[in-house]
Amino acid sequence: MLVEQIAVNNSLRNYMYLIACPDTLEAVAIDPLDHASTLARAAELGWSIRGVINTHEHHDHIGGNEPVIHATGATLYAHYKAVDVIDNVDVALRADDVVQVGTSVQLRALDTPGHTFCHTCLLFKGNQHEETPALFCGDTLFNAGVGNCHNGGDPKVMYATFAEQIFALSDTTRIYPGHDYIINNLLFTLDREPSNEAAKSLLAAMQQWTSDRHFISNLAMERSVNSFFRLDSEEIRSVLCEQFEDLTSIASAEEVFLKLRELRNHW
Repeated sequence: MLVEQIAVNNSLRNYMYLIACPDTLEAVAIDPLDHASTLARAAELGWSIRGVINTHEHHDHIGGNEPVIHATGATLYAHYKAVDVIDNVDVALRADDVVQVGTSVQLRALDTPGHTFCHTCLLFKGNQHEETPALFCGDTLFNAGVGNCHNGGDPKVMYATFAEQIFALSDTTRIYPGHDYIINNLLFTLDREPSNEAAKSLLAAMQQWTSDRHFISNLAMERSVNSFFRLDSEEIRSVLCEQFEDLTSIASAEEVFLKLRELRNHW
């Protein structure tokens, strides 16, 4: 699988993706907000865009659909609940549906509500070219954080998505999120867990990172630096108990997740 991550020069720090089959150079574009950059980069690479996939219905993920499809004739894929809010969806994706890219790349749709109720992530499980899986996770999972839920979502549903699907993915799964919020997310982790050496080290590296380089984490890294994966951390629980009188040291993982999400809303 060939992957091109494209950063959008906007205040929301969006990421778009081109995913291509190495055998045929047929490609799909995920959330191509900046249609001009998407089309130009595909042309530079010699990739033919055959599909557009929207992870969810927010404008900063669907805003480039029409010009990309007009230029390429691509098929539009989106969550089956999004067909009434995203124009001209050709294929409504349900859990475990497969998007075929060329001859050798298969992306499996995950039904991942929480950020919205029309959210899908795409999981590449590996093939004969490579064994390392990858998750294109829109606004469900970010580097060192998770998506918000205040524009059509629900934090309890978000927790269920993580508990039932995301947490179970293998450590080697590469993460391709819909936005770059990594520095703020790491600062949030360290405010909850000041002794987290992995987060300190990664923050220092990210503060020196240049915009022309692509940073790709995996789930092993997320388990070490993402506070939403560290729900059993005694330090995180202790800090939260100081901030929330209704939280006790025996709180459930869901309760810890929800308090973290509440705090992150105002961070």
